[in-house]
Amino acid sequence: MMIKLGGRRCLVVGGGNVAAAKIRSLLACGARVTVVSPEVGNKIRLLAAKGELLWRRRSFSPRDLRGAFLAIAATDSAAINASVFRCCQPRKILCNSVDDPDHCDFFYPAVVRRGSLLIAVSTSGRSPALAAALRRELDRRFGSEWAGFVEQVGKQRQKILSTPPSAQRKRLLKQIAVPLQSMPLQRASKAKRKQYANRLD
Repeated sequence: MMIKLGGRRCLVVGGGNVAAAKIRSLLACGARVTVVSPEVGNKIRLLAAKGELLWRRRSFSPRDLRGAFLAIAATDSAAINASVFRCCQPRKILCNSVDDPDHCDFFYPAVVRRGSLLIAVSTSGRSPALAAALRRELDRRFGSEWAGFVEQVGKQRQKILSTPPSAQRKRLLKQIAVPLQSMPLQRASKAKRKQYANRLD
């Protein structure tokens, strides 16, 4: 499940490198981020100075959860992280306590992005290192050409969907989504690329 976070308020408790990584992904999704921590690293401090997030320079308080859609507990204290999780539960706020699967409502996947294409890998918190290794393998297999391919398929799909429902329309929708037997277009031969271009026209 992919959740749209654009414009939603997300709370991050903690100010170290782990928190900074979570913040980057939240901002990339358009979330409104509030950070609660007595101290933060340079990356978070710079984002706060630029107005890209709100930094509350103090320890966590349950009142910080007011209006939050989700929370990330990313301090170096397992006790504090667990406390944040417990405060979220009666308020029905989704919470992720880093490196503590038992105190997580959701997990952060390792992600490969190619334009509109997003490939996510998760081990449900069992081994983030394994998820990262699989992400690196996917990163190697899926090159930058996939961004263009996905955009091309998207445009063709809209054209096909503008036609009346039919067996042919259903067949075409499946056909355009097959990149020459899973071969990325820019890595295919010139003849294969021409063949695919003709198929989309």
